[in-house]
Formats: sequence, C-alpha cells, structure tokens
Amino acid sequence: MNRKQLTLILALVAIIGGLGLWLRSRDRAAYRPSEGKMGQKVLGEFDLNAVAHIRLQQDTNQLHLARESDRWVVRERGSYPANFSEVGDLLRKLWDLKIVQPVTVGPSQLGRLELTPPPGGTNSGTLVELKDKDNQPIRAVLLGKKHVRKPASPSPFGGDEGWPDGRYVMVDAKPESVSLVAETFSNVEPKPEQWLNKDFFKVEKVKTVSVTYTNATNSWKLARETETGELRLLDSGPNEKLDSSKVSGIPSALSWPSFNDIVLDPQAEETGLATPTVAVLETFDDFAYTVKVGNRKGEDAYYLAVAVDGKIPKERPPGADETPEDKERLDKEFKAKIDKLNEKLTHEKSLEKWTYLVSKWTVDSLLKDRGALLAEQKDESSATPPADSATFPSSSIPGVIPEIPGVIPPLPAPSSSDAIKPSLPPPPPAPTAELPTAPTTPPQPAAPKPAEPKVEIPPPPAPPAPPSQVEPPPALPAPPTPPQPPSSKPAEPKVEPPVPPAPPPSQGAPGEAAPAAPAPPDQPKPADPKA
Repeated sequence: MNRKQLTLILALVAIIGGLGLWLRSRDRAAYRPSEGKMGQKVLGEFDLNAVAHIRLQQDTNQLHLARESDRWVVRERGSYPANFSEVGDLLRKLWDLKIVQPVTVGPSQLGRLELTPPPGGTNSGTLVELKDKDNQPIRAVLLGKKHVRKPASPSPFGGDEGWPDGRYVMVDAKPESVSLVAETFSNVEPKPEQWLNKDFFKVEKVKTVSVTYTNATNSWKLARETETGELRLLDSGPNEKLDSSKVSGIPSALSWPSFNDIVLDPQAEETGLATPTVAVLETFDDFAYTVKVGNRKGEDAYYLAVAVDGKIPKERPPGADETPEDKERLDKEFKAKIDKLNEKLTHEKSLEKWTYLVSKWTVDSLLKDRGALLAEQKDESSATPPADSATFPSSSIPGVIPEIPGVIPPLPAPSSSDAIKPSLPPPPPAPTAELPTAPTTPPQPAAPKPAEPKVEIPPPPAPPAPPSQVEPPPALPAPPTPPQPPSSKPAEPKVEPPVPPAPPPSQGAPGEAAPAAPAPPDQPKPADPKA
C-alpha cells in the first residue's frame, strides 16, 4: 500500500465519522427532554370562569360547546341545552390536570402515542381547545393514546389485556410538553348526543290516560278516582272486561322518560307527526300532557313531540279552624309547592319546540291496542275439550275415587276386617297316633230339632308321649268363607288360644245341661288338638 492509497482511506474514515457525528447530534436535538415535572399542572394556571367556548375535534368530526345566556348549549343541535355537569366536570379536570410522568419523545414517535394533531387519520388524537367569550384561545391540549396497566399475573379466566389508568397528552403541539397523566378522558368525544341535557318531562300522579289511534277501534281511555285507586276502562262495551295486570304499568309509563337525540329540521313525511298516535295524560295536579308519537326510526326508536299545560292555583283556600300558627305554616308549604310546580311547568313548556328521538321501551307501555288491555273471553257453550284431555266425573260417595277413562284406579288399602284368611293345606298326619277330633267350642243346650244321628265318643286315648315327641295334630278344615274382594296382601292366620276338650254329654233329659264327667283317675287330660 502506497502513500496515496493510505491518504485516501484516512479521508474516507474522516468523512464517515463526521457524518455519524452529525446524525447523532441531529437525533439528540430531536429528542428534547420534557419541560414538565412530576406533579406540575399540565396547563398551568388560567381563569376557569373565563372559558366560554370548548371545541372538540377528532379526525374530521367537531363539536362546539358554548356558553349562551348563562347556560351551556350544544351548537351542533340547534343550541339545545348541554349537560352542565358533564361540561363542568371536563373543565375542572383540565384545570387540575397534573403530570404523573414526563415523556421524552421525538416528532417521529408522536404517531405511536396517537399525538398527531387532527385530522391525521387513525394516529391522530382528540384536540380540546378552550376559548374566551371573544373566541380567543386560552389553552389547547391534545389527548393521545391511553396508558394500559397490565396485570401482575395472568388471570385464569383470561382478559390479560389490562385496563386503562392514564393517557398521554401534549400541550400546544409542542413535543417537549408530552407527559403521562392519570385521567383517561373516556367520555371526551365529539358526539353531540352525549353532551345534551337529558332532563325530560315527568308525568306524575296520573288521573286519566287516553290513547287515540288513526284507527278509532283501537283507541281507549282509563281513569281512576284517587292516586292509588284502581284503573277502569271508560266507555267499555258489554263484553269488555279490563285486565288489571295488563294496565298496572300505564300510570308510571312516563314517570321518568328520557330521549336519545334531537331531530334538527324534522320533516313531516319522515317523522310521521302529521298523523301521529296521540296520548293525553292528566294528573291530580291539574297538568295535562299531550304526547305525539310518530314513525319508528330503525328498530328501537320513535319520533316524539310533547305539549304541556297546567292550571296552578295562586292562593290557598283557608281552613275553617286555622290558628295563626297553622295559617303561617300552611301558607309557607303552599308557596313552596306552587314554586316547584311553576318551575316544572316552565321547564316542560320549553320542550314543546323540539322533536325528539326516544327509545322504544319509553313508549311501549302506551302503544297498546284496546284489545291488548282486555281480559280474554272464554266461550264455555261452544268450547270443546281437546282430544287429549279428559273430563273427570264427580263422585257423590265419600272416599270413592271416580273412574277416569283409560286409567286403572288404585286398589284401596285392605283393612283388618277385609283380610282373607287363606286356607292352608293340613300338614301330613302324624305317624305315631291318631288323636280324636274335638269340637272347638263347648256344646250348647240342644233345642228341639229333628232327630240327629247320635255321636259316639270313643274311649279315652292312651297317655300322650312327652311334648317333644308328640307331633301336632292335623288342623281342622276351616269353614267355608264367603268370597271377599281380592286383597293386595294376605293376612296372617289368627292363632286361637288352646281350648280344653268338653266332657261327653250324659243321658239326661233333653233340654237339661249334662253334668260334667270326672276325669279318669291316673290319666292325663288329652292334649288340645290345636296346641
């Protein structure tokens, strides 16, 4: 290698090194450290009451909240009143927003944190601008990507993606102001319907309810005498009976209604409010509500308009025996009630110029045909039981179950008197000796009867063997028993106590009791055949 080549190599190394130093210094300049400090307010100090206009922008969608005549309105909805609690909550969070962690990031990484100013596609953030009454900017903050906290250990039920616990923000489009805050601002979106004041009319203490359809046969009217009384159907027909279970929810159908959105520039053909279904509700406070329900929009919304009228008394009629103390107390209570009713009437009268979209469940209780309120009629004269049903006859005999076609009745439980004593076969005769048969009961005096054959008594038997060697005599055949109904379980044969044999009758005169014959000496008495 000669000197010329070495010089060329050194020159190339110097050029490459200088280029690297220049690129490094440029990147270091791009990654400026954050100007914020932990615990410092993101937007600094500013006059919260001076804010008169809030502009939200997300991509190409915008929303303007403005303070007009001491109230906040949504300009995208014809200056309809805004939800002051939502607006106030947003302003307080922005005023008190503090840095949790400063973030050092270059311009090329703003898209990764969704801090690109809108409109910028999917990587753009949500811009919040605060302005004064002259539309001059006070503060501006860009809400970027939400910070997600991961669980310490995986859950056995899944869902390990974590939950949002903060958000990246940038002030005045300055990369050095990027920081992480503890607020997520989940509801800060440029959607007008989310910022509307949803306070609606409220129908309380209902006295009468009537619904008029374009088809008059479906119309109906209900009324009650007291606030807790039972509803009755007015102008009911002879065969119409109101089903109380079907109308129990009608008085409270509009006790706490709400709406989804406001309809700007409503067209009669679209809304159907030129030929609506009209519901009129009158209350015990002398308020009258006329609610017009138009066409359905989609599957779960209706167009609706409302008109309110009220007769509020100005003076309280005094009582008969009021004391000055009672009069003062009652006048004070009456004034408080009247002031509340006037405020309610003023608010609800302001709703008359708007057309609303309400959810289907809000008006479902009112949109019922006349037939849907009536009890079902049963025609017993023409009704025939179905083929698979049976008519059970009644029985006039106590304890007897009526017969059911096609069903075998259960057998009654046997009683002690109904048990059938089975005729057991006699045991085989004893091989040792035959014992004479003896009557089971002592003979009774003979009554005058036709001559009967004379029964001879055999001589006394030989002395019996010991009890262990004597076989039991054969059982006497039981007298025939009249047939009894079958029993589910045969009763056990009844064992009678042993009866001593009767002495042979003497040759006394007929009709006289025979004297007892003495037992033969030195001979034991014969054993009982049934022993």
